[in-house]
Amino acid sequence: IRLGFRGSETGTLVLDSRFKENLKSARRAGLDVGVYFFSQAITPEEAIEEARYVMKHIRGKGVRYPVAFDMEPIDGTERAAKLKKEEKTAIADAFCQVIDRNGHTPMVYGNPKWMRKHIDLGYLSDYDKWLAHYAEKTTYRSDFAMWQYTDSGTVDGIHGPVDMNLYFYEK
Repeated sequence: IRLGFRGSETGTLVLDSRFKENLKSARRAGLDVGVYFFSQAITPEEAIEEARYVMKHIRGKGVRYPVAFDMEPIDGTERAAKLKKEEKTAIADAFCQVIDRNGHTPMVYGNPKWMRKHIDLGYLSDYDKWLAHYAEKTTYRSDFAMWQYTDSGTVDGIHGPVDMNLYFYEK
């Protein structure tokens, strides 16, 4: 469930307008849930602020699946567009450290190109990866714990296309 995002122009933290409703509905349906936050942090300090914002909104809410950091490019004009690979890696690490210290499983989300070219996977090896690769079979060669394989799934009770994911974990 998308918890929220940081504005790509102003840098304001925003709670997704449907987060509370989506969380409540998923829990009522008996689903285990995780959340993600769309980051536009430009410093590790902003990433820490984002992670604390996430924790404030999930504490005591029964979130059992990972808490994911999502920093995709938008259109090249967003505030995080000019960051170097090392900066993006440090920002992702700062977010994930806070999530981990608060007892949740941190995860880094991205498509194959972003994972290969925009962050240092070796440095972030302690964190699970959530791969966004829309295909019947992925050719991505690095490890990942979750796979978003389509953005055009269907789910009863939800109007319109839905992202579909597989989460690989050991019980």
